[in-house]
Amino acid sequence: MRLHSISVRNFRRLKDVSIDFGDRETVFVGPNNSGKTSATAVMRSFLGNRDFKIHDFSVYCVSGIDAFDPEQDINLPSIELDLWFHVDPESIAFGRVFALATDLSADFTEIGVRCSFSVDDPADLWRQFDSVFPRMDDGNRKRALSHFLELEGNLKKHFSVKISSLERDGANVSATPVEPKEGKKILSSLLRVDFVDAQRNIDDENATRSNKLSEAFATYYRRNLEQADLAEEAIAVIEANNERLTLHYGERFEPLMTMIGGLGLPSDNDRAMKVVSTLSSESALRGSTELFYVDAGTSHELPEAYNGLGFKNLVFMAIQIDHFYRQWLATEDNRPLCQMIFVEEPEVHLHAQVQQTFIRQMWEVLTAGAPDGESKPQLTITTHSSHILDTVDFSKIRYFRRKPIDNGDEAQTFHGTTVHSLGQFQPDPIDIDGQVVSPLEALSFLKKYLRLTHCDLFFADAAVLVEGSVEKLLLPRMIDLAAISLNTKYLTVLEVGGAYGMRFAGLLDFLEIPYLVITDIDSVDPQNSRKNCIATANGAVSSNATLGYFFGESGVSELSGKGFDDCQQANGTRFIAYQKPVTINRNGVDHVFHGRTLEEAFVYENLVHFAPPGLSIGIELPASSEDLHKAVWERVKSSTFKKTEFAMDVLAYEPPVPPEGGEAVPNGDEIASWIVPHYIAEGLRWLEECISQNQGDEK
Repeated sequence: MRLHSISVRNFRRLKDVSIDFGDRETVFVGPNNSGKTSATAVMRSFLGNRDFKIHDFSVYCVSGIDAFDPEQDINLPSIELDLWFHVDPESIAFGRVFALATDLSADFTEIGVRCSFSVDDPADLWRQFDSVFPRMDDGNRKRALSHFLELEGNLKKHFSVKISSLERDGANVSATPVEPKEGKKILSSLLRVDFVDAQRNIDDENATRSNKLSEAFATYYRRNLEQADLAEEAIAVIEANNERLTLHYGERFEPLMTMIGGLGLPSDNDRAMKVVSTLSSESALRGSTELFYVDAGTSHELPEAYNGLGFKNLVFMAIQIDHFYRQWLATEDNRPLCQMIFVEEPEVHLHAQVQQTFIRQMWEVLTAGAPDGESKPQLTITTHSSHILDTVDFSKIRYFRRKPIDNGDEAQTFHGTTVHSLGQFQPDPIDIDGQVVSPLEALSFLKKYLRLTHCDLFFADAAVLVEGSVEKLLLPRMIDLAAISLNTKYLTVLEVGGAYGMRFAGLLDFLEIPYLVITDIDSVDPQNSRKNCIATANGAVSSNATLGYFFGESGVSELSGKGFDDCQQANGTRFIAYQKPVTINRNGVDHVFHGRTLEEAFVYENLVHFAPPGLSIGIELPASSEDLHKAVWERVKSSTFKKTEFAMDVLAYEPPVPPEGGEAVPNGDEIASWIVPHYIAEGLRWLEECISQNQGDEK
């Protein structure tokens, strides 16, 4: 039996989300404050020992609580968790499930249970609230109902967990309430949930004999190894040592006992005194045992405190996970049919390679000694590590995304969460210049690229797709100049070239990650074997497959005419930025320039910085604008022009200080920097605004 999926409603950021789980590992990823912790906390609240708090209700629910009025038939909201299990009708456990599920579903391969945290008696709640905070003369109250429930004990007094059985009929789900005691019994017989929290304080520096790992080993022995079949052996070992210690104590304490006897104590009529060793297996391991590390070469022993935090964390997690599994296996009466173990941020203190080893081997190591025929636990890992993701198949990833969510009829928006299962992602076929890339090929490419680059895409606020190294090198400085607030956001930059940008569109659209595509118009002459040509040439077309894919056309004149709304696509989550005509005032006269590449566009919009002793592209710039346009194009496309060196020169460039009383260069600063090409600046400002609309703090 396996926990297949859950649905969560009204819990913190999780207004209404569904999450499916794999048979073995499932990995929760996403930016900070995206709801991953909320998904774990709701399981801990319903199935663990965590108490609900008033602020566990989603923000819009709190306002609904405050609006409650029994006289107006306004219902109080509830927090709900639906659990869906898959069961094999051929398994031994089916008999137990069938007894529980006769009223749950006609399809006995699926079991559904709803946990609801809801009010017990609305009328009683209202009476007590009214007595504490009665209406004042102006009709208002000193405090709202949510504040009353926030007071110690009130929420637990008036709200409780109810259990219902679920039956699915297509897209419709019906719930049948279950008697409270029976509901609790049903839930405990179906699922056990354990939690391995992030170990940030594993280095427990103190003066006591037992450190944290030593205590963990002692607890593990006491709960899992000190069993009846091992007791006889343990007792024999300990009793032998007790006898030896008693003899040792007798020899060492003999002078003291003789001296005490000389004092007449005890008298001849009293029994003699004897120091006896009374070790037990539990006391021996808990109080007289410490964990040491033995050097392989010298056999030198080092205490626990002398080992690194990463190693300690790894060992501690392994102990806890194995302990939880053994405890579940050892449950004799009404053992839950399945077990879920949540592991939070296993990467803490761990080197990248160790992180990868952990996720790759933990499940196999955990279940290696499991009895034949026994069920295995399901692991759910919450992580911020791109190294762990490098070893995880797409199908195991559940991506949490911050997203503004409308609140129904109230036309309000609040910061919520969507959850995307990468197991459900299937790319569409991609037509690139008449050559079709199959879904299988597209998915294979994405997996290889993301693994090769150790991509942190799943933790980013947004993505920027650039053509090559020049854009990637200059992007941080461009952000400083054009959209400085992006420096406070987490951006992932993907270097994809001009022919691969569209291959990422399906994945980014699926994940709803805002992304900016910065690419070149790459004009060519269709009448001359599609050779490189100046962007203003008659009949020029773009050779950029990315532009052709996103706009469905390739004519430079048509692409040049695209406005802001045309470049903003995919319901406002994608923006395509490329070179367009710009008007530059040169010597008091306006001239139109159209760059073919980033380098060309940069020169045209920063001509003031290309006068000696400033920047240079290796040629003297002609005075004529027409000649300048052609000269820059020819120079940039030449084999002697080094684009990376150009980017490094731009980064190292310090604009000159204008002379006393002289005219400052553009931008209005005393020392003006270069100008970000218009098309990139426009794209960065779009991205800045897009992220700001999607940001919100997690509850």
